[in-house]
Amino acid sequence: MNKARNFWGWGNIEDISNPNEVDLLRSLVTNTFSVEGSLMPYPNIDDIVLPENSLKIPNALESISTDSKYERALHTRGRSFIDVTRSLSGDFASAPDFVIYPENENDILFAMDWCAERNCALVPFGGGSSVVGGLELKLGERERFEGVVSLDLGKMNSMLELDKTSRTGQFQGGMLGPKIEDDLRRNGLTLRHFPQSFEFSSLGGWIATRAGGHFATGITHIDDLVESIQVVSPIGIYETRSLPASGAGPDPNRLFMGSEGSLGVITSAWMRLQDRPIYKVSYSALFDSFKSGVDAARELVQSGLAPSNCRLLDPLEAFINGAGNGAKAVLIVGFESGDHSVEHLERRSIEIVKQNGGEISGKKEGETWKSSFIRAPYIRDTLIRLGVIAETFETAVKWNKFDEFHNAIIDNVTKGIEKVAEGKGLVTCRLTHLYPDGSAPYFTVLAKARPGSEISQWMEIKELASQTILDNGGTITHHHAVGRDHQKWYKSEIPEHIYKGFEALKHHFDPHGILNPGAVINL
Repeated sequence: MNKARNFWGWGNIEDISNPNEVDLLRSLVTNTFSVEGSLMPYPNIDDIVLPENSLKIPNALESISTDSKYERALHTRGRSFIDVTRSLSGDFASAPDFVIYPENENDILFAMDWCAERNCALVPFGGGSSVVGGLELKLGERERFEGVVSLDLGKMNSMLELDKTSRTGQFQGGMLGPKIEDDLRRNGLTLRHFPQSFEFSSLGGWIATRAGGHFATGITHIDDLVESIQVVSPIGIYETRSLPASGAGPDPNRLFMGSEGSLGVITSAWMRLQDRPIYKVSYSALFDSFKSGVDAARELVQSGLAPSNCRLLDPLEAFINGAGNGAKAVLIVGFESGDHSVEHLERRSIEIVKQNGGEISGKKEGETWKSSFIRAPYIRDTLIRLGVIAETFETAVKWNKFDEFHNAIIDNVTKGIEKVAEGKGLVTCRLTHLYPDGSAPYFTVLAKARPGSEISQWMEIKELASQTILDNGGTITHHHAVGRDHQKWYKSEIPEHIYKGFEALKHHFDPHGILNPGAVINL
């Protein structure tokens, strides 16, 4: 039986936190953050108020469109802390006028033509898991248009072709992660791309946002798994060539990676596949200090051993996720292969870990953290309902800058929490992805919320964190994308004339400016 998607928060309605989980979280937040701990009720679809439709579904799109209350609410926005907070308050004033479920590229092209003629914004939905304001027009943006239409590729969800000799496959952009893996599992293959949003995000969305997967080293972003793409833009339908590699000028695939639907809609892609892993090993290690764990992680990724998983949790992060007692940092290491034994890689990695002061502790911490990782978005929503600001931000920075960078973030964000949350809050860090030249630190903020001021509190912390990131050599995002929330900082971190070039591309591919206006490229 298919589960019902949650229209106001993360995931499925059936998987919202159970009473035991709520009681545990209530005990944690009342003691730690001095909040009352009463659980805010979540909205019922029958009780929310949506704006009247400003558009009538055209006859030619009627069979593939809906303006049902539930669908409009579901497609209103993404699933960030701000998104969930606004939805819990019953604010659905920015709901799209209707939702289109195209069945092919020509449906999309017709929808684009209709939106251009009617001056309507067309917003690709992906799987709806954006956490950077990627799906909702801001007030000033919305006023430029007669209406807003959401484009959901959920019906374009098939594997079109499989080339086992080349170990590649062509998939439609609306396929969600589980269906891709189910289709490949029958053929002994895997795409091996598992973001935290895996269950609720689509292939087209991954490519359009340059998503990062769960694996910590090697191919961490979707970019390197893409062989070719098919795109529909207001000026036509086009497909790049399916090749193992090419040195012929700028790569046209990368023109659309990260464009977040602002240049066109990715309707299918040829993807590089791998054999499903047969050999797997994993272990955890404890460190007296986070810095010792950082040194071990750096040596591991620079050793050429290429662990499939190498995640470092600071003591507080480990404790919150049940993977430690709060006294030691935890490093989770794993290796896998579809071809050969990996025990020799594990043995050498353990030597490196021990040389850096690590204490090998088995698999328990890693297994506990994995369970917490999967449940984290649901827990985040419950914390919000209990009166806690619960949000994350992530970045990437070179190893030579890491110590100073990390200290600056922790210090400044802690000061921000002291200012806006009466000092009732925490900031934690984990390393999610590792590269020979640097890492991707991922920070979690938990703080006491003031009823009615939650969003302004978070925005003050977010502003401080984002500026600290750029001031200390990091990027505004490693894998969460740009959307609207990061647009200001994204624009400041790339050369001015390159950004102007992106603006020219936007004008070329989307001459009427109807595609996801305000996201990434703010004209």
